[in-house]
Amino acid sequence: MNLRRDLSEKVLIADGAMGTLLYSYGVDRSFEELNLSHPDDIVAIHRAYIEAGADIIQTNTYSANYIKLSRYGLEDDIKKINQAAVRHAKEAARGTGVYIFGTIGGINGANDARIAAPSLEEIKRSFREQLYCLLLEGVDAILLETYYDLDELKTVLKITRETTDLPIVANVSMHEPGLLQNGQTLASALQELADLGADVVGANCRLGPYHMSKALETVPLLENAYLAAYPNASLPQMDEGKVVYQTETDYFEQYGEIFRQEGVRLIGGCCGTTPDHIRALRRGLNSLEPVTSKVVHPILELAELDVAEDTGVRLTDKVKEQYTVLVELDPPRTFDTAKFFEGAQELDAAGVDAITISDNSLATPRISNMALAAILKHEYDIRPLIHLTTRDHNLIGMHSHIMGFHKLGIQDVLAVTGDPSKVGDFPGASSVFDLRSVELVQLIKKFNDGISYTGKSLKEKARFQVAAAFNPNVLKLDKAVRLIERKVEYGADYIITQPIYDTEKAVQLKEALVEAGITVPVFVGVMPLLSSRNAEFLHNEVPGIRLTDEVRERMREADKTGAGCEEGMAIAKEILDSICAHFNGVYIITPFLRYDLSIELTKYVQNKEQIVEISSQN
Repeated sequence: MNLRRDLSEKVLIADGAMGTLLYSYGVDRSFEELNLSHPDDIVAIHRAYIEAGADIIQTNTYSANYIKLSRYGLEDDIKKINQAAVRHAKEAARGTGVYIFGTIGGINGANDARIAAPSLEEIKRSFREQLYCLLLEGVDAILLETYYDLDELKTVLKITRETTDLPIVANVSMHEPGLLQNGQTLASALQELADLGADVVGANCRLGPYHMSKALETVPLLENAYLAAYPNASLPQMDEGKVVYQTETDYFEQYGEIFRQEGVRLIGGCCGTTPDHIRALRRGLNSLEPVTSKVVHPILELAELDVAEDTGVRLTDKVKEQYTVLVELDPPRTFDTAKFFEGAQELDAAGVDAITISDNSLATPRISNMALAAILKHEYDIRPLIHLTTRDHNLIGMHSHIMGFHKLGIQDVLAVTGDPSKVGDFPGASSVFDLRSVELVQLIKKFNDGISYTGKSLKEKARFQVAAAFNPNVLKLDKAVRLIERKVEYGADYIITQPIYDTEKAVQLKEALVEAGITVPVFVGVMPLLSSRNAEFLHNEVPGIRLTDEVRERMREADKTGAGCEEGMAIAKEILDSICAHFNGVYIITPFLRYDLSIELTKYVQNKEQIVEISSQN
């Protein structure tokens, strides 16, 4: 048996989906664990694909790595699960001459946003562990499949090539035919993978046979690698709560020959495909002889993208030179918006640089902040800074919202996770969390390149500046600052913090940022206290806010004389003194629409600016 020789001489047929056939065991369990608990079923599926005409079967190890198995408490069984998977495949293929591919699936792009995203080092460590397990069991080749993140695939491909001389198949996944998620063309991505040492490069998952064939029309035959195609059976649909795929195989049959004509040497199936689909693919081939030339239909070259209109001095430019004040006003919970707009106008007249509008803070439903932001901008000529949570919007909704922001001319966005739904007025509501906040930052910045989440051209470039949230009220600030590093790495232009109630916190934050080499602007939060009761509520019940014992005691004493609000403002000004000594960015959170307090604090900061200017002139 010689896989490279066979690929050079003929078209090979691979198997189809494993998970589709294991779906009946439940979606809330690890399909890879079935290698241990249901070995006969795994062997039977392999044999069904071999009987259907597959020249190649892949091990049931797509998610058999530390990162994914740990979600089921199976991280200690990695070796056993991978060993069993290879042995089951060998048992099914014994005496048939069928090749066995050790399968390793992608990690980025398919995560639960409520689970911390693994670092690249964690991915590499997890990948190596699984790779060694498969190699020690003696697979014939390594199949890297369902990688939406090209950088991740290139990283693990390099590791694989450095580790083994076995053939490697590297498959990307696309949302849009012919385009990767990062906007790169399929043709250029596959050439990169071939240059890194992959023997076979191609695509799998997400697209059905029609769109996958259209994507491959844009790819020329490569000199240093063969092409592969593993389409889904169709787009999935829901039937009585279950995900199902179209089962008609006659349609699938015609694509065996279509893929061969596009120069594909390795044809298999992905989600929704069964032995009947593989049988149909083989039946549809007019010949196993590979084609050696083809007509390439490149993706149409788009005209140069338009760029959104420049709306003047950006917050990040001003804050580098002088004090810059952002003030948050919560959207109303009712239709009565009079006080909100009254406050916004008063704040604007006082010289506030932007009004920030939360996105259902504390999971409490309020008037759409997009609607309020649009009114502020277009009716009052006030700059809005709009919050967008990953809690309330799924990926489709977020994409649509961001497109809406762009067309409304709203260019300043704070990307946040959002408080869990259970803390709000509707505890029965669900939290979406399709993306992590860092991924939302990354998504918004892609719009500046005129690229959608799927990599598709938007025909216009946005001009978003994206803020990321940070909570400095932690015990080990230096370690927490690493989160800022990551958000900046994902594209954050500046940072907005939770309110602080300790003058030393601003000093500590500045030192930690300097030590970490973080230079993006930071707007440090301050929120005036109204009473001791207000202080205790914030300290004990609001996530991310901590008050010092001294501040709480001062508020308790002030309440005894009815001077709680005055003391709260005195504390806020002390905090502002510390902030302004180390930062130019100030973020004032207005309590209960008491915008008069925010105006007083804004003027306090402006007075500092005037003192600095006078001092510099003298």
